[in-house]
Amino acid sequence: MNPVIADRLASLHIQLLSEGDKVFLFARDTCVALVERRETGIGSIGSTGVMTETGLAYLVWRDGQAKLVGKGGEQAAADAQVEAVRRFSEDLKAALGV
Repeated sequence: MNPVIADRLASLHIQLLSEGDKVFLFARDTCVALVERRETGIGSIGSTGVMTETGLAYLVWRDGQAKLVGKGGEQAAADAQVEAVRRFSEDLKAALGV
């Protein structure tokens, strides 16, 4: 991770949790995202998920309602969760410059 990006991530309270051969795993609070790792650096950002009591769940919209869906099931997403995912996704994109 280059120092400029690392500083941007830190200023937004985003942590690099894991760095593999093909992906990076970033998190802030309960939000997590996988980001593609390329030889040239950062690739595309995957979907942002939320860690719930039953595991990782992704924000999806069904019939105009926000839901958190994962292997543990499905539950309605609170407005605060929707906003947290939106802010995290925007901040991660800005920090990574993609």
